[in-house]
Amino acid sequence: MAHYLLFATELYALPVLRPLGAAIRAAGGDAAWFAPAAFRDHLAAHEQLLTDAEAVRKWRPDAVFAASNWVPQFFPGVKVQVFHGFSVDKRSPERGHFRIRGLFDLYCTQGPATTVPFEELARRHGHFAVAETGWPKLDPLFAPDDGTAARLRPADGRRVVLYAATVTETLSSARALLGEISMQVARGDRYWLLTLHPKTDPVLVQAYRQLAGPNAGFVEPEGLVPALRAADVLVCDTSSVVSEFVVQRKPVVTFRNRAPKAHMIDVADPAELETALHRAFAPSETLRHELAAYADLIHPWRDGHSSERVLAAARDFVAGQFGDLARKPMNLWRRLQMRARLRRFGEAPNR
Repeated sequence: MAHYLLFATELYALPVLRPLGAAIRAAGGDAAWFAPAAFRDHLAAHEQLLTDAEAVRKWRPDAVFAASNWVPQFFPGVKVQVFHGFSVDKRSPERGHFRIRGLFDLYCTQGPATTVPFEELARRHGHFAVAETGWPKLDPLFAPDDGTAARLRPADGRRVVLYAATVTETLSSARALLGEISMQVARGDRYWLLTLHPKTDPVLVQAYRQLAGPNAGFVEPEGLVPALRAADVLVCDTSSVVSEFVVQRKPVVTFRNRAPKAHMIDVADPAELETALHRAFAPSETLRHELAAYADLIHPWRDGHSSERVLAAARDFVAGQFGDLARKPMNLWRRLQMRARLRRFGEAPNR
């Protein structure tokens, strides 16, 4: 039986890697998690958690799937990057989504917008391969609804707005829009779903939690995908949630987006939010076209089987079907950093 490791550093990796774990089990393989001990409270009974490097060595994974920017080089198995979000221009390419750290053997890209740059980087560096697979996190978005998304909508049929914000303080809309969203929730003509990144200031998270009631619900980060399905319109900023929502070709209102695009309705003042929402609920043909074009660019896969493609790509790599690659750089300093980071998982550094 093939063994695979799901590597996570933050809770937001759960919805990214869980569909992949299900695909592995469906294919007759076995998956285990390597994640901080805090994950134990969020895993199901059938999901095994490994918390030290010795357990990983005994597990002997054929591949390690990482929803993070790094992965321990000394773990057994092919290192596969599956990403924890879309590229949203938060940082320059060389510091952000397209930064090559010399840690991964295979990059599983989400769509042409990421495939083309990574293929160029693969030609330049020579030590990793690229396969366009789609993103496992979005598989449930295109699967038949099990009722979870429907239960998030109000029984009275009001239209639903989802609000999410990036954790990056300088780009976040959470503080600026709290007052306006509070007023709109109190008005009650629409129903709001509210969610914030788990690393957001706890005081701010509590302020949004307190808005929950007859006109709003608060959604924990691991419940984001059903919320994406349930909402008619998204209000956000410079977060990858914008792209996750747009793949459904639904309208988005952004607040001071760092790099606003034609498929967004971007506003600079909280007072402009209501007018922007009216536009979003009645999108023009031009806006619909832009939404569809961008969705196809970043994630054309709408069959709900990206996890199976990621697994197939990893198997192909193990079988040598990507050809001979150059050796990865030694990265001695980075390797020391990774060993130090593993202390947060509750283990001593590997000897």
